[in-house]
Amino acid sequence: MREKILVIASEQFSQYGVRSITMEDIARLAGISKKTIYQEFKDKKHLVKEAFSMALKEDQDRLNKIMEAEDGVIEHLVCTSKMVRERLSALNPMALLEIQKYFPEVWEMFNQFKEVIIVTDLVNVIEKGKALGYFRPEINAKILADMRIDQISAAMNPSNYDRRDFSLLTLHMEMLDHFLHGIFTEKGRQAYLQKHNSY
Repeated sequence: MREKILVIASEQFSQYGVRSITMEDIARLAGISKKTIYQEFKDKKHLVKEAFSMALKEDQDRLNKIMEAEDGVIEHLVCTSKMVRERLSALNPMALLEIQKYFPEVWEMFNQFKEVIIVTDLVNVIEKGKALGYFRPEINAKILADMRIDQISAAMNPSNYDRRDFSLLTLHMEMLDHFLHGIFTEKGRQAYLQKHNSY
């Protein structure tokens, strides 16, 4: 039951924002009483934290599995690109704004995930890609990983949420495309395009 509540809460918070979804809404969608939710989670703040913690754990598990597949590099780029598209297409930017403003512990959890898990993952994939000839050998993996994180952070800046000419998803995908084509060798570019087009 706990997992079912978390899945529903994560979906609802991501799609409609955190403040507009009540504990009553979650209970109704789960087909349970509000009392049952409070037996698992002491309050909404606890539920929000656990729901997004679960989502981050899922992303971390997916990243780990991707690195184990094939040579791990091109597969990683294509699959993480797909993962980002899935996450952002289902994400209401208002949810991030509300988390940043009203749930600082959860926002800090996002930042820790970004700065530790994603940076470590990026450094590993860049170094592996350099060794396999997919990325330019002279690039500094740590600097490039930090730069990519800065791009993600900039895209998540609330000042971009009111843009009418493009979506948050479009912004992320353009930034990712620019980043990748800046580090690819020709071998890497061709391998990526071939794998990307086959998905």
